[in-house]
Amino acid sequence: MNFDYTETQGQIRAAVKELCKGFGPEYWRQCAQDGAYPEAFVDAMAKAGWLAALIPEEYGGAGLPLLDACLILQEINQNGGSAVHCHAQMYTMASIMRHGSEAQKRRTLPRIADGSLRLQAFGVTEPDAGSNTLAIKTFARKVPGGYVINGQKIWTSRYSHSHMYLLIARTTPIDAVKKKTDGLSLFLIDIKKAGASLKATPIRTMINHHTFQVFIDNLELSDDDRIGEEGKGFYYLLDSLHSERLLVASEAIGDGHWFVGKAARYGSERVVFDRPIGANQGVQFPIARAHMNIEAAELMRNKAATLFDAGLPCGREATMVKYLASEAAWEAAEAAMTTFGGYGVACEYDIERKWKESRLFRTAPISNNLVLAQVAEHLLGMPRSY
Repeated sequence: MNFDYTETQGQIRAAVKELCKGFGPEYWRQCAQDGAYPEAFVDAMAKAGWLAALIPEEYGGAGLPLLDACLILQEINQNGGSAVHCHAQMYTMASIMRHGSEAQKRRTLPRIADGSLRLQAFGVTEPDAGSNTLAIKTFARKVPGGYVINGQKIWTSRYSHSHMYLLIARTTPIDAVKKKTDGLSLFLIDIKKAGASLKATPIRTMINHHTFQVFIDNLELSDDDRIGEEGKGFYYLLDSLHSERLLVASEAIGDGHWFVGKAARYGSERVVFDRPIGANQGVQFPIARAHMNIEAAELMRNKAATLFDAGLPCGREATMVKYLASEAAWEAAEAAMTTFGGYGVACEYDIERKWKESRLFRTAPISNNLVLAQVAEHLLGMPRSY
């Protein structure tokens, strides 16, 4: 068993790192200050082909495995950037690649690959359902040749910077199905074509994620806009969710490495009472613990991504990785904040910006408390208690 990254993976990381040099801390600081979407960075990533990493070569992409895509996003965050602004371009299309029709693939994947089409909006969460996707109320009523959809989604990030919208809705009421996972269908929506049927309003948050709530009013779609079979959308969605959790976990791992590196350097350089603050165990030990936990999370991520790439079941591993990586990144963020002291909250040091990012990873795209409940349910065979 070889735990080393391949030479190709090393080359990928080096190339992404080189691209990130053109978008230093001042760039990200300004985007955060202005609440601006990092258009230049996303365009550069698309032009370099990194956002098409998972798209098969026949559709204009690189056809790389998921682990390589994980390393791309990890490298962005490890170099002080924020991959969250473009990561959905990778995981949202998993449902299309695995379950979409050939016409849907030909219509979307080549344009995603060349950067002319953005598929970064993912409509899953609803105000009353939260993380319980099976309890969503957005409903797609069948009509001749298509559907009419009504409902509401919340926490849809990057909606205003996306051309397409992946949406899950009920096509059979939950009380009319034998299994709660049945009766959900997945749709691929052209936002411009939908027009006034989709109304998005921004949600102000503490972090620059461009998040919206989306109201869906008599949205008319054709059968060709549905991905795969009617009623099987939840199972198709899992491909996007598993890849999402592994990719987001990779960003957290990148943040963790960034925090550890920043804290270690500052602890070695900052002199108080005639010696570096890093000479004190109260500074040393939190950084060391964070480093070890980040390394462990990275190994678990590699295992889960390897299972995904082999087409093997990986849902439990992907969920656990998201938990482990986000908890380790938060531990590293806290260690860095403590090491920097008052300077940790000063914007010019960038700790506060990444600290907020790491805190959010513990909540989204799935709450860490929900992960614990799911794992406990599996181990003890008891219903979840929140």
